Amino acid sequence: MPPYLYFVVSAVFHYLGPALAVLLFARIDALGVAWLRIATAAVVLVAWRRPWHLRVTRVLVAWAVVLAAMNSVFYLAIDRLPLGTVAAIEFLPVVVLAAFAARTPRNLAALAIAVAGVYLLTDVRLVTSPLGFVFAAANAVLFALYIVLSHRMAADAGIDALALAMLIAAALALPFGVVQAAPAFTDPLLLAAAAGVGVCSSVIPYVTDQLAMARLPRATYALMVSLLPAVATVIGVIVLAQLPSLPEVAGVALVVAGVAWHRPSPSPAPAEPHDADSPN
Repeated sequence: MPPYLYFVVSAVFHYLGPALAVLLFARIDALGVAWLRIATAAVVLVAWRRPWHLRVTRVLVAWAVVLAAMNSVFYLAIDRLPLGTVAAIEFLPVVVLAAFAARTPRNLAALAIAVAGVYLLTDVRLVTSPLGFVFAAANAVLFALYIVLSHRMAADAGIDALALAMLIAAALALPFGVVQAAPAFTDPLLLAAAAGVGVCSSVIPYVTDQLAMARLPRATYALMVSLLPAVATVIGVIVLAQLPSLPEVAGVALVVAGVAWHRPSPSPAPAEPHDADSPN
């Protein structure tokens, strides 16, 4: 299979899963859906990878904490804001980290372009949903931490470490999501739908990400990732009928341009390019 096809599958499911999750918010609270997503991914990945040989390190636990918190605030954000807007804000740390790691004129210009795009998005929605932007900003910060931690884990155990981190994340998010997830426990169809969201949101994109990363050059993968906010916007239109205004379209386009224009700092080792990956 061509490596670009792996990326296409990953890009679609990164946001198709959350879009389907939004449809469940009428029956299950956002935190409940988030926990069901994490728990489903943990069950599938652990059953597949059996990561019991791994040692639980502080970095692995920190990664699990970030995964639990990031998935939760991401769902709280898309419960209040369009999917494309949250995705665009999410990718701002990618450009910020690149600008700080390699302060070249190109990266500084990319940062300015992306910030302008986020400003357009916030200027449109900030008055109507300020809490949504609080959650979206928290998700963006956690995404930056995810980039750092996942990059450190990439050279270690890969998907095995992800499986164990997801299991720990499910345990950490249990007190915050299990009560909200209760309606699914008495409705088999609703539980199956929530489990499907978990597979679509976490299992399929994470696996196809690994396959794409192993076959695409770092620069090519980073360039293709720049299209994810646009993919999220299109899926929001098709699945959720979230029609963006012209300023929102311009904001997403600027973020896409900024992410496409930036260049990650050179890696000291040929590790997999996790710095541009999205876990939502």
